[in-house]
Amino acid sequence: MRDRALLAAASRILARDRWSVFLIRLETIMGWHRRLAAHKWTRPRRRPGRPALEPEVRRLILRMAQENPRWGYMRIKGELQKLGIRFSATAIATLLRSHGIGPAPRCGPTWSQFLKAQASGIIACDFLTVETAFLKTLYVLFFIEIGSRRVRISVSTSSPDSVFVTQRARNLAMCLSDEGASTKFLIRDRDAKFSRSFDDVLASEGVRVIRTPNRAPNANAFAERWVETVRAECLNWLLILGPRHLDRVLRIYVEHYSQKRPHRGLQLLAPESAAPVVQRRDLLGGLIREYERAA
Repeated sequence: MRDRALLAAASRILARDRWSVFLIRLETIMGWHRRLAAHKWTRPRRRPGRPALEPEVRRLILRMAQENPRWGYMRIKGELQKLGIRFSATAIATLLRSHGIGPAPRCGPTWSQFLKAQASGIIACDFLTVETAFLKTLYVLFFIEIGSRRVRISVSTSSPDSVFVTQRARNLAMCLSDEGASTKFLIRDRDAKFSRSFDDVLASEGVRVIRTPNRAPNANAFAERWVETVRAECLNWLLILGPRHLDRVLRIYVEHYSQKRPHRGLQLLAPESAAPVVQRRDLLGGLIREYERAA
């Protein structure tokens, strides 16, 4: 490049009749000069428009819009600024439109969003039956918190009578009281193993027991789904020898399920995993929501 620039400059100094001293043709030298001049005025090319949103920021914007249908794109922009994230309102509105979400405030939450908002106060329960290697039927009563997917299990028994289920209800009530949980509803089926005393213990703690319709397993879908999961991932691959063996296996599996296993309903987090980078704080029962970075 320097040699070409030197030759092109020398051609401007020497008279045209002396250009024969160059070993290179005139057209070549002039072509070099034109390219050098064009390179001087050429600016670095970049893609037109604003820089693209980072994937993490895109997910956060969509999360805010889906969780807060009464927020418009300007409100989302303000919430992002509080988190130290600055993007134009136009970019946020364009992102929302591309995902089929109106940039203006929507009328209110959908039925699915309403149910998810209430899930934190609902617990479902059911019996898990296991056949041992000697064909003895064992029963395990479990409780699953719909909002967090946290599972609590009882010891196994071959005779789940009224005394058994009532004691499990007392244990659950004490755990909820110690944790300060605000559970409002418990969903169970119409199995005869659930006695009146079971319901009375929970009612004394302010928990309303809701019985599902007859032959409607989908009405207790979360409990049914957990039974399918524990069978597919654990019990179908083991021969259970007895109650102590089953209690040990389920204790290990529930610990894994609650602390390590990712859940699609929890954005691939475990129920007891570390808090996300951005946390949401609900005020007035979720009517107002605040977002802040986790400590």
